[in-house]
Amino acid sequence: MSTNESTQRICKLSAALNSTDRLLMVFWALLAMLSLLFSPRIPSWRWIILADFCAIGLVGVLACSAYRSGFKFLRFAHEWAAFPLVIFTYKQLYFIISPLHQYRDYDAFLAAIDRWIFGCNPTQWLERFSNPFLTEILQIAYSLFYLLFIAVGLELYCRKELSEFRKFRFTMVYGFFLSYLGYFLLPAVGPRFTLHDFSRIDSELPGLFLTSILRRFVDFCESIPPQVSSAVAQACAQRDVFPSGHTMMTLMVIIMAFRYRLRIRKVILALGILLIIGTVYLRYHYVIDIWAGAMLAIPCLLTSACLEGILVRRSRNP
Repeated sequence: MSTNESTQRICKLSAALNSTDRLLMVFWALLAMLSLLFSPRIPSWRWIILADFCAIGLVGVLACSAYRSGFKFLRFAHEWAAFPLVIFTYKQLYFIISPLHQYRDYDAFLAAIDRWIFGCNPTQWLERFSNPFLTEILQIAYSLFYLLFIAVGLELYCRKELSEFRKFRFTMVYGFFLSYLGYFLLPAVGPRFTLHDFSRIDSELPGLFLTSILRRFVDFCESIPPQVSSAVAQACAQRDVFPSGHTMMTLMVIIMAFRYRLRIRKVILALGILLIIGTVYLRYHYVIDIWAGAMLAIPCLLTSACLEGILVRRSRNP
């Protein structure tokens, strides 16, 4: 293959990649480099690098296929692929963060900040207000976290406002990745493990009908096996507490839903408020996590367009 042909293929690939594709690829490349750099500490480093390069290749193939083809399914798959790929990225952190920190957690530090501010542990103080109906409502709202993004994205997509949809998609992926950087800085598991007995949460904080099922769903998403001891559950849990990605991303979704004047914006607002309250009430987060997530949301929204502009420069595909 000549140099000119190689250059043309690279240019075609570059034109096919949108800003979100590029952001995903850059972040995966960074994870692969980090895994290689700290390979003596990270047992699964080879698999992480392989997974990241496979993901980069998959996105490249999907982008080129959608760009060249008139098939609606391929274009739809390319537009929406970022959302499941964010979850793929999140699950990788499980194999990197704890080994990188040599299995040290910073829950004691985060809990100490809460006690310094409030004079008590907020999750323990909130126990006096618990009741099954409130627990049920907050657990449902908390479990709908990922559906908030799908709902907002779906309304924009169905309204054929593709430019706004793509801006929303990029901003959400950017926000998730910013929150992931916080997990690297201060890995922690949350007060349900450190300030409470994880194995007794169903009896201490009971719901009505769906709470237990939804708790197991959240546990599954956070890599916690069913019916294990508190010690095993804590060892298996993702280190994803600081900052609160639930708070950060929910605030961003609410702001963007109102910015685009979506029909579902009031529903998103109501669910979002309940979800944020639930982060502490349900013992998933310390209050300092919530504040950190809220403080990250605004700079993320303000810098998103600038970063997107950098990533789409010389590209015809937003």
